[in-house]
Amino acid sequence: MLKRLITGIGYIAVLVGFFLLKGYVHRLWFDLLVFIFTAIGTFEMLRAFGEKIHVSQRILVSIFSPLVIPAFCLADEWIPQYAPHLTFAVFVLGLALLAGTLVFAHESVSLESTGYALLSYAYPSLFLLVLSICNHLAEFSSLSILFVFAVCPIADTLAYVFGRLFGKKLPRKMSPHVSPNKTVIGGVGGLIGGALGGVVLFFGYYGFFGTIAQNYLELPFFIVLGIVTAAVAAFGDLVESAIKRKLEIKDMGRLLPGHGGILDRIDSTLYAVLVVCAVFAVRIIIA
Repeated sequence: MLKRLITGIGYIAVLVGFFLLKGYVHRLWFDLLVFIFTAIGTFEMLRAFGEKIHVSQRILVSIFSPLVIPAFCLADEWIPQYAPHLTFAVFVLGLALLAGTLVFAHESVSLESTGYALLSYAYPSLFLLVLSICNHLAEFSSLSILFVFAVCPIADTLAYVFGRLFGKKLPRKMSPHVSPNKTVIGGVGGLIGGALGGVVLFFGYYGFFGTIAQNYLELPFFIVLGIVTAAVAAFGDLVESAIKRKLEIKDMGRLLPGHGGILDRIDSTLYAVLVVCAVFAVRIIIA
């Protein structure tokens, strides 16, 4: 328990450090953190699949999966009008080379191994690419990142508390075949945690600028987005649990003592960021 607590504090310290570097030095510092998450997460995926993926495909995934992050970030920094094009081209090049292994290593590469390689290629890289997109939003960039990394832990904590307090009285499982320990009542606690996280962010964000009174109508938006973020985050957690169950492993890695690997720590984040980025992007467009 102590090891898990120390690791959690260290993880939060790293997040806060890179977030401050983003705000006070340059946003590319936060992109560096996303790149590190992508490289480690991809390694953990490949390690989890092991020999199910051919060595040639492992090499290609290891190179091109993390590469989509700097392809977008650096292009958006210097040639923003071509950033989507370059990012898409790099990603498709990786896909093309992966498909090419069916030709160049025909005797040892199977369609099954290619499928595993494609999953490792897209997860977590494309999800984390969306986090970098949040980092590069014209408006609400810091707020969108805070939504992801503040709401998810609060929702997780309330889900755990509700599960511990009421799980025996209300034992219905959320997804018994995927994650037997997660209860519906715990999920309800997570949604309440999401709403609470939205409230905390509202007062923290507008309180920092001293504009709470002028923006009080924003509070329902924060609460609803907090609830939706918590719901999607819980689903992301279940998705990774399903992957681990299929592979018959407990954790995706060992980098974070008491937590497992990077993917075990950010699994809910990967799905939460999709909703948060979409909502703020739409808000920018219609503003």
